[in-house]
Amino acid sequence: MRMKMRSLVAVVLLLSSLVATSSAAGKKDRCHAGDRAALLAVKAALGNPYHFASWTNDTSCCDWYDVDCDPITGRVVGLSVFQDANLTGTIPNAIAGLTHLQNLMLHHIPGISGPIPASLAKLSNLSFLTISLTNLAGPVPSFLGSLTNLAQLDLSFNSLTGAVPASLAALPNLYSMDISRNRLTGSLPPLLFRKAPQVAYLRLSHNNLSGGVPAQFAAVSFAQVDLSRNAFTGDPSSALFGAGKPLQQLDLSRNAFSFDLSGVALPEQLDAMDVSHNAVYGCVPAQVANLTNLQLFNVSYNRLCGEVPAGGNMARFDAYSYQHNKCLCGTPLPPCK
Repeated sequence: MRMKMRSLVAVVLLLSSLVATSSAAGKKDRCHAGDRAALLAVKAALGNPYHFASWTNDTSCCDWYDVDCDPITGRVVGLSVFQDANLTGTIPNAIAGLTHLQNLMLHHIPGISGPIPASLAKLSNLSFLTISLTNLAGPVPSFLGSLTNLAQLDLSFNSLTGAVPASLAALPNLYSMDISRNRLTGSLPPLLFRKAPQVAYLRLSHNNLSGGVPAQFAAVSFAQVDLSRNAFTGDPSSALFGAGKPLQQLDLSRNAFSFDLSGVALPEQLDAMDVSHNAVYGCVPAQVANLTNLQLFNVSYNRLCGEVPAGGNMARFDAYSYQHNKCLCGTPLPPCK
């Protein structure tokens, strides 16, 4: 009986070992040879840094740090490199060899410099592109408009210059764009987000963009717009405001916008609105008191006049929200005369 038990245990152990070996071999084989070669070329181009210590030939590239593979095809679909101050150099052209790449993230790598390489135009499957908190310089390249699968673009916190390329308006899937905190100049492409498949998010704060908000933006279902700290002018109210719009967050602060706030219909879902440091005139609309989601409201440093609405949610906002206007009065400001 004991002999039979020992034999049974030996067979079970042998089968377990074979299964584990087969599984490991299958796992190693998941890595596509072209993807492995491209990743190793990326590593070499950056000087074989310790960050990529797991990128070795004796393991599957699908198990390497920062790499994501499709569970069915085994092709590399994601490369996310972030938070390493020791990485230096330019964005390697070898990334273009990852032909199935859908998500590319290079985040918080201050040692990465140079322009966005033209080789990235070959990444036709790219849906999410993030290159942020680096020392990238040069323009936002027009070739990004050829990446027809691109849905989210984040180029924030770099040193990019030039204009927002008009070619981005041709992207049929783009719905989120953040190029804030760069050195951009010029005006906004009027047809940007005209093909957005869902609510859109636009963040362009802390640049030197100018001109007005295009009238064509009235047809876009924005959920968030941040144009703060630029040099925009004109009247954006008809393009951005409207009672039935899905807009939740709006920041137009520190520009040179000029419009009559009293004639504006505010979106019902608005939860944050900052139009401070502009040349906004008129009065604070009574509708503000009825916006139940509104948590931030700042109209300071403008040319508003009249009595601040009372009731509703107005107690949430202190005098800071209204300071330095022409002649606003009423709680929480001094009483109207």
